[in-house]
Amino acid sequence: MIDLAIIGGGPAGYVAAERAGAKGLTVILFEKKELGGVCLNEGCIPTKTLLYSAKTYDNAVHGDKYGITAENVTFDFGKIMARKNKVVRKLVAGVGSKMKAHHVEVVKGEAVIKGRSQEGVEIVSEGNSYFAKNLLICTGSEAFVPPIPGLKESGDIILTNREILSLNEQPKSLVIIGGGVIGMEFASFFNSFGTKVTVIEMLPEILTGMDTEMSAMLRDMYAKKGIEFYLSSKVTKINGNEVSYEKEGQTFTATGDKILVSVGRRAVTQGFGLENLGVELLKGGIKVDETMRTNVPNVFAAGDVTGFSLLAHTASREGEVVVNNLTGQKDVMRYNAIPGVVYTNPEISGVGLTEEAAKAKNIPYKVAKLPMAYAGRFIAENEGGSGLCKVLVGEKYGEILGVHMLGNPSSEMIYGACMAIEAEMTLKEMQEVVFPHPTVSEIFKETIFAF
Repeated sequence: MIDLAIIGGGPAGYVAAERAGAKGLTVILFEKKELGGVCLNEGCIPTKTLLYSAKTYDNAVHGDKYGITAENVTFDFGKIMARKNKVVRKLVAGVGSKMKAHHVEVVKGEAVIKGRSQEGVEIVSEGNSYFAKNLLICTGSEAFVPPIPGLKESGDIILTNREILSLNEQPKSLVIIGGGVIGMEFASFFNSFGTKVTVIEMLPEILTGMDTEMSAMLRDMYAKKGIEFYLSSKVTKINGNEVSYEKEGQTFTATGDKILVSVGRRAVTQGFGLENLGVELLKGGIKVDETMRTNVPNVFAAGDVTGFSLLAHTASREGEVVVNNLTGQKDVMRYNAIPGVVYTNPEISGVGLTEEAAKAKNIPYKVAKLPMAYAGRFIAENEGGSGLCKVLVGEKYGEILGVHMLGNPSSEMIYGACMAIEAEMTLKEMQEVVFPHPTVSEIFKETIFAF
């Protein structure tokens, strides 16, 4: 009998498979598409590859700020998309190599749970039955497409994160419904190459969940770059390439060659026999405890399918928690120091509590913030650029509660704040940490001393 069967080869599934294989468990991994899941094939990696091309183009176009002049700077949209595909193929192959190295059996095909018996959990794929002592469900999430009148009738004008990554030609204009992370990253990419971008967001500000002050600053930066934002606006109808939306009782329209629907994702809990186990659901996802166990013995769930923290790095850690507990190492999943990053140009990164969250939880806090320009390296590498670092600490003990940054390369720096929050470090302890000079990361320490 197999020790661990995993359905879904995304960040939760393949990381759990690798860790379990390395610890000597017999593992089988079922994946109906490509290893790597949405993150590697339709999300994190392809979008970051595209965004790096956009950043390279921006640097070439605006190199005169650094004394570098490039004439007739052009781009090839087809080559940009082709490079994205090449990067994805290389990394998918890398995941496959890891599975082979750790003796994980990979089954390419649909997997259906048939139920439990004395022989374990039965899973059928490609006409074969497999029995496992333990089952880990990592079926991920899919783009939520709201029931907007006229959406289905608009055909290939409508895109989700999947279809937009397969475009052969750059659209001259793009309407994005939803100003979340996915929407803003595509807005950043297409804006850099001259596409007219319009963002329609139902809430009062873009990037819900990130620090509101940072989100507003980023929106202002992109408004100056030509992106049109319509906040507190509800889309009511789509007619071909025309989007109708309401704001303050009035109806307006926006048009685009393409329309990206980016209003969130939902857990995939159907189509693979979950109902045959009697697993309990919660808010559209699989309900789990702090060890990622479901209500059914020996059945676990990790990643987006839980419907809780829909991030690749969260998923990977959840998969590790499952394997650790299966192999005798007590471990629990903690969500107090999960970083969030928006890979626009400039980037936004944050971890821990925002001011809004601290107020909602009635947690007394103090806040300090400094412009990113307080770090010499930032000025050297971001001519004319602006940004902000904000640190929240507990009012009574001075423990680090949250850190939020707007500016490049905050995505490469935020892990330090994650470690500080995870270790419950205080202001005094952080002040004693030596940061390398000159680095942009010094802004974290400078802000700590601003209290």
